[in-house]
Amino acid sequence: MSAARGEPAPASVSEVTRLLQAWGSGDQDALQRLMPFVYNELHRLAHHYMAAEQSAQTLQTTALVHEVYLRLVDVKNVDWQNRAHFYGLCARLMRRILVDFARSRNYQKRGGHFAHIELEEAATVSAVVGSELVAVDEALKQLATVDARKSAVVELRFFGGLTVEETAAALSVSVETVLRDWKLAKAWLLRELGSET
Repeated sequence: MSAARGEPAPASVSEVTRLLQAWGSGDQDALQRLMPFVYNELHRLAHHYMAAEQSAQTLQTTALVHEVYLRLVDVKNVDWQNRAHFYGLCARLMRRILVDFARSRNYQKRGGHFAHIELEEAATVSAVVGSELVAVDEALKQLATVDARKSAVVELRFFGGLTVEETAAALSVSVETVLRDWKLAKAWLLRELGSET
């Protein structure tokens, strides 16, 4: 299904969904057949994350995509609903990888001050690095204990760069619900992150 040379052949939405369902049903080869179709989008998500990292950063975009692939190999028995569901999981994996990486680089300083973080409507993580990423991650975990769906909306939009529509599809809710959750979650997170300074 790949093009003979260069870019993979474009896949239809139904082909990607079919491969996701086959993989979810236990066909481990389906993941290998799926990757050429979703690699560019995963690379875009990884680039979205990596745009925040400092120039001395040793973790590269391609390495992040490959680490996500290695973690996907271990994913079993998922009832894949659609492409947005898949990309949502990939965004979650990228978040975990980068937060773990930030922690391993000793960015987090106990008792230190965190820089102000903008949670823009553009839903980018471009200004968040190191301890700031860890602070957002910690605040997001706290939000999940209060309201799991609002936490998921922030994770998909802020970390994953998904649009409102893609987020709604991934969570099986309306666009209006995502917009309302996004607004309330941003206010909650800004309050929590402000208390760190």
